[in-house]
Amino acid sequence: MMTRLWNIPTLFALLGAAVLLQAATAAADTVDMPAPPALQEPDHSVTLPGRGMSMLQVEERFGTPREKFDEVGDPPITRWVYSDFTVYFEYQYVINAVAHDTMAGPGSP
Repeated sequence: MMTRLWNIPTLFALLGAAVLLQAATAAADTVDMPAPPALQEPDHSVTLPGRGMSMLQVEERFGTPREKFDEVGDPPITRWVYSDFTVYFEYQYVINAVAHDTMAGPGSP
């Protein structure tokens, strides 16, 4: 004669516990919170000079900058500051242009 290891009430109890456990984990709430301003996506609406543009092309398209800093280092790097962005030149050509952080204000490093 064979001995049963599990009886019907025990199987139902285990099945009920499994269903309750799954229901408890599936009922979690999701809270959506806005990111603080410092972590939000930057505003990309500012048109920036493209890499490789000459100083003359930048000045023709965007006007005279608020400030022009003297070249520094070797190769010489020059910085021009506009109200909405800063342009970095190597020799006479744009190597980078960066929009100003609206929270920090224009001209911030």
